[in-house]
Amino acid sequence: MGYEEFTIEGRNAVIEAFRSGKPIDKVYIQDGVQDGPVQTIKREAKKHDTIVKFVEKERLDQMSKTGKHQGVIAMAAAYEYAEVEDILEAARKKEEPPFIFLLDNIEDPHNLGAIIRTANLCGAHGVIIPKNRAVGLTATVARTSAGALNYTPVARVTNMAKTIEDLKKEGMWFVCADMGGTTMYQLDLKGPIGLVIGNEGEGVGRLVKEKCDFIASIPMKGDIDSLNASVAAGVLAYEIVRQRLS
Repeated sequence: MGYEEFTIEGRNAVIEAFRSGKPIDKVYIQDGVQDGPVQTIKREAKKHDTIVKFVEKERLDQMSKTGKHQGVIAMAAAYEYAEVEDILEAARKKEEPPFIFLLDNIEDPHNLGAIIRTANLCGAHGVIIPKNRAVGLTATVARTSAGALNYTPVARVTNMAKTIEDLKKEGMWFVCADMGGTTMYQLDLKGPIGLVIGNEGEGVGRLVKEKCDFIASIPMKGDIDSLNASVAAGVLAYEIVRQRLS
């Protein structure tokens, strides 16, 4: 398991972390702030024996990595990266065919957080990201995921193409998003599936694309050339959901 130490910032993010059972070492609260959410955080901290420190706003501003702490910063024991096997196990527990997001070098933490949030909401069993040249589980990712990071396992792998090969042996199929593909509505995306989303600029790398069984394109009518990576992930994921439900 890899660890990434960081802070959790913002009221909802901190409350969500407590409620999902994430180990929190310390909470810093802005002196004099007494509203409802802050009272909830104090109660949760007491329940979990977490140290609470009251500090000046300036101190929180200095500590903040996101600039949006809303008067609360928690020091969390790090997010743990899952193993790919944990993701498959999550699918087995639910007695569902595996549905996994594989992200080929997403660099923007807001995109990564939004994709993890989408993965959680559409019932995917986990997300796989590469170790190099891509963003990891930072504070911004955690905040953007709106709590999903507490529930959706994220595994980090050295070689995405090899991981796809290994998962094919488990009976999975892979679809990647690319402009030159078949319209997604014409593909059969049921069963155990991996959804591969490429980098914001270059898309899916050549080696990874060659391993995919399907290349899906999203029909576009507008005057600009592409969707943001996290929006593309959402559109394709929900076509997979629609087919799985039908």
